[in-house]
Amino acid sequence: MALEAGNAQQAELQAVNLGYAVLSVKPKVSFNLALPNSKTSFSLLLFSQELMALLQAGLSLVEAIETLTEKDHRNESRRVLEGIRKRLFEGQTFSAALGEYPQIFPILFVAMVRASEKTGDLSQTLGRYIAYRTQLEQVRKKVITASIYPALLLFVGALVTLFLLGYVVPKFSSVYENSRAELPWMSRLLMQWGQLLHEHAEIVAAIFVVSIISIIYALSLKSVRSAINRLVWRIPAVGRHLHVYQLARFYRTLGMLLQGGITLVTAMQMSSELLEQSLRRCLLLATQQVKEGQLLSSALEEHGLTTAVSMRMMRVGERSGEMGEMMERAAAFYDEEIARTVDWATRLFEPILMTIIGLVIGVIVVLMYMPIFELADAIQ
Repeated sequence: MALEAGNAQQAELQAVNLGYAVLSVKPKVSFNLALPNSKTSFSLLLFSQELMALLQAGLSLVEAIETLTEKDHRNESRRVLEGIRKRLFEGQTFSAALGEYPQIFPILFVAMVRASEKTGDLSQTLGRYIAYRTQLEQVRKKVITASIYPALLLFVGALVTLFLLGYVVPKFSSVYENSRAELPWMSRLLMQWGQLLHEHAEIVAAIFVVSIISIIYALSLKSVRSAINRLVWRIPAVGRHLHVYQLARFYRTLGMLLQGGITLVTAMQMSSELLEQSLRRCLLLATQQVKEGQLLSSALEEHGLTTAVSMRMMRVGERSGEMGEMMERAAAFYDEEIARTVDWATRLFEPILMTIIGLVIGVIVVLMYMPIFELADAIQ
């Protein structure tokens, strides 16, 4: 059986959660020439929404899969659906059929489906997963949307600066050369830079384009993103909010799995992939303590995986037996806090960025016109 995982331990955990007995784990050697982070065209969220709608309409699981297969004209999606349908006709369970496509159906989804097969509430499980994915997407979209405008400002500011240095400044430089006026040293330095950019315009343009492409490619690499993430985590104010964001995702995932019928220890193990490396180690220790009989709230608190609000909610959940619901409420509380933080940071960062860009452009313009100002003073 082939599984996609980060290491042998993760692959073994996936297989155990899918109900298999693991004898050995061997890495598959292959040459992958695909671009980093290439994404499949199969939409799991859309699949879940459509499947839930068909099941709630009264269709059986096999009929629903057949309907989705006939409806979908995309080659990859149709191939996956036909494979699932074939395995269902062979007598495999729905979760086992989904487990054959680990690159499309994550272990969280497969485990929830397997748990629903014991209770017969597949449509409710799909509804919980849809709500879970929707909430995660909302937070992610808020962060991405907040990043677009600053990135656009930087890009436009860089283009305007290059235009001034490479085209406008050389025009002024030729005028000053003909007038043989003595330039202030800062203006003279600016003119020299402008002449250099003007004389090597093709090289500068190529460097600019290559730099943009290189930055985009570097950000698509997991190792680069991890390095940037480690640097950002060291910033005290930012690191605290990132910590809360990680905990919110962890709480939401854990709550969804618990409500879906997954046992607590298994749910904790499956949720670990959402945390960064240091928090993942803390969760491993907390999971071991829960196995030994310690309360979840105490174990998480001891290893720094709680906040004041989430701790109180977890204790209420332990007393009432509704831990899954309380975890989701804690996640919703911190999702709102994250949204407010992103909004505040955007409102603060955008004017600062505009001020910096304005100052750079203003300094260039002033240095270009400074000799004219001095000439006017001399005439007066």
